Amino acid sequence: MAKQDLADMIEAFDRLAAAGFTLGDEWQAVHAICQAHEGEAPFDWGHAICHRIEGDDWNADYWYRRAGKHRGSGSVAEEWSVMKAELTKHF
Repeated sequence: MAKQDLADMIEAFDRLAAAGFTLGDEWQAVHAICQAHEGEAPFDWGHAICHRIEGDDWNADYWYRRAGKHRGSGSVAEEWSVMKAELTKHF
């Protein structure tokens, strides 16, 4: 996994956060990045968050399991904060 790929996902998630974690172009961009890296835990976690935003809990839970994570009870914004802190440790 290239650091640039992680950086791209972080930037895309930051744009999605700025858009209020809603479905739309920013969501599509994050989802595409995550799909392109299926099988890599950080991207599978991102994929889970995408489907959580979408309201597809069954699909989100599948991606959480693939990432070795669990869906928390906090907001998507709180989860993104935790995820971003974890991802930036790779830099």
